[in-house]
Amino acid sequence: MTSPATTDSADRLAGQHHAPTWALRLRGVNNWLMFDAFGGPRPWKLSWVINFQKAGTFPVLALLMWYYSGRTAAATAPAAWTYLALHGSYGLVWLLKDLAFPDVNWQRRATVGGGLCTLAVLVLYWSFGWLLISGVSQPVYPLPQPAWSALCITVCILGCSLMIAADAQKYFTLRVRRGLVTDGVHRHVRHPNYLGEMMVYGSFALLVWHWWPVLVLAAIWSLIFATNMVMKEASLARHPGWADYKRRTWWLVPFVL
Repeated sequence: MTSPATTDSADRLAGQHHAPTWALRLRGVNNWLMFDAFGGPRPWKLSWVINFQKAGTFPVLALLMWYYSGRTAAATAPAAWTYLALHGSYGLVWLLKDLAFPDVNWQRRATVGGGLCTLAVLVLYWSFGWLLISGVSQPVYPLPQPAWSALCITVCILGCSLMIAADAQKYFTLRVRRGLVTDGVHRHVRHPNYLGEMMVYGSFALLVWHWWPVLVLAAIWSLIFATNMVMKEASLARHPGWADYKRRTWWLVPFVL
């Protein structure tokens, strides 16, 4: 779950002067749901809620495989083991990332309702694995299964590497100097961290091969990711060199978008 790319309250306020109305409204709704829902005390940082879900992914999927192992062959099929390795390992990689270079936006404290709303969205990701492990999804892949699994593994590893590289570059660069980050993995794409995470979860959807992950990801990417990217660009637009950087780079996918 990638956060808004602004780095502090001043950046967010500056971005509001350039952001379209729809993005401002969606950002307001998203922030209320994540941080302020239903008011009351703020007992936890949102990062604790996110890390709880990430840490729980491997054991939850393993428990599902154990539970369904006597009920369906799908629970211990190669696709289920591959899914466990991909999604479970991604959760562990996220924890390592949070330990090494935590995202400042997730350090804000949230209400009980905000934390539960965030957790509810994150738990939807666990449903992808359930579909495959329980046998509800019985995918017929466009390629032979070993080839399709290899494709999913490749997309996942590349996406994870891109996300980590982008977040690390942004984190450590902004500790030295403020302003635009225009080299490295940001040289050709303005939002490589979002592209990386979309590749990761896209690989999960490809492996499950069911309409439900497509629906969930479409909603999250359009309502949260797209809003965050538009708000990020509105904030960065105040920096010198932004117009030239925007002109020579792609928004998300090289040569496509």
